[in-house]
Amino acid sequence: MVSLSWLLLTYKVPPEPAGKRVALWRRLKGMGAVYLQNGVCLLPKTEDHVRRLKMLENDISEMGGESVILETIALDRVQEDKVVSRFRADRDDQYREFLGRCADFEKEIAKEIAINKFTYAELEEEDTDLKKLQGWLEKIKKLDFYGAPLADEAALRLRACEALLDSYAQRVFDAHDENR
Repeated sequence: MVSLSWLLLTYKVPPEPAGKRVALWRRLKGMGAVYLQNGVCLLPKTEDHVRRLKMLENDISEMGGESVILETIALDRVQEDKVVSRFRADRDDQYREFLGRCADFEKEIAKEIAINKFTYAELEEEDTDLKKLQGWLEKIKKLDFYGAPLADEAALRLRACEALLDSYAQRVFDAHDENR
């Protein structure tokens, strides 16, 4: 069995200013890190993560804090599975939120159809919302290091939203053709 290797970052920063501490937490979560406890997080070992953690190490030092970056592996398969499960659970939380936004998108289009609102302005607004969904899913997928269970459902739901918008667009075009 090839053991997965992770980068373990432990850090301690001054409680004030809180904004800097929160910004650090956001940057780590934005990289896909999982927190084992306050100030202790893991990322899969990649060259990109090594580089980005070294930059964060410098930022932590400038905040008056201290940090240590270690490369680590799990003691055994059970421990490794626990860590991978944490990564998957974090991504599934994001996929769930994404699926909720897809449902909102679908409701919005259904509402426009129900009131026969087939305008180019509305189509443009819905197109913008779809682009946001597409970008968001891309971001989640980049952080889905271990194939979270909801990944396929999220991809299918996005395709359904794309098809729904195509259908709505056709109705907008048809409505405008009738007015000529």
